[in-house]
Amino acid sequence: MTTDSSSSHGTTQPTPQGTPDTIPGTALNSTNLRVLAGLGLLLVAVCTVATMAVTLTDAISDDGVGGAFVTAGFWAAGLAALAGVAALAVPRRTLVAAQYALAVAAPLLALMD
Repeated sequence: MTTDSSSSHGTTQPTPQGTPDTIPGTALNSTNLRVLAGLGLLLVAVCTVATMAVTLTDAISDDGVGGAFVTAGFWAAGLAALAGVAALAVPRRTLVAAQYALAVAAPLLALMD
């Protein structure tokens, strides 16, 4: 006779099948990834405002022409938002990581100009 609960008779619980993202009780299940993606969208908004501030400061203090790094910074912010929305729809760890990396890269790229 086997039971679902573990006992001292040597029976074990069945192991869940699936990927680590879909197994309930793991550290990064789909609900946690969606929450991280939602918080990441707030980070994208903050980093986009920071990119705009850096761009305006650069335009006022220098020659007034944005370079390629400013353009790359705004592209990174846009792609971070796209990755965040995709991570909300289909929660994957790589999408959330890409969202955070691109969001932080946006103002840093604008600073390089």
